[in-house]
Amino acid sequence: MDERILKWLFDVKMSIDEIDAFFENKEKNFFEYRTNVMLKRAVERNLEIIGEAVNRIITRDYLFNKKITNAKAIIGLRNQVIHAYDNVSDENIWSILINHLPKLKIEIESLIKPEL
Repeated sequence: MDERILKWLFDVKMSIDEIDAFFENKEKNFFEYRTNVMLKRAVERNLEIIGEAVNRIITRDYLFNKKITNAKAIIGLRNQVIHAYDNVSDENIWSILINHLPKLKIEIESLIKPEL
């Protein structure tokens, strides 16, 4: 695998791991998340990094568009958080954290594993 793509895959993994660490040793609670501005911004920043890394990956090798489920939606979220920040809903971000991030983590780890 291209070294740059592998580096970007690790960037995605590290961002997901960082988001997971924000909730380590405590239950994920939407209402606590919603009122913690610093946590929300930290999560959003990591989602930006994930979106940018995925964009770079599929730009370099379009075949990864099929290897990373919802790659275009991940990039779209990045663009929304950066450019349409005033339309980012806490509920949407929370849904991504609960429903999509765990699946993405598994996918990314499976892409990285053969390279180690």
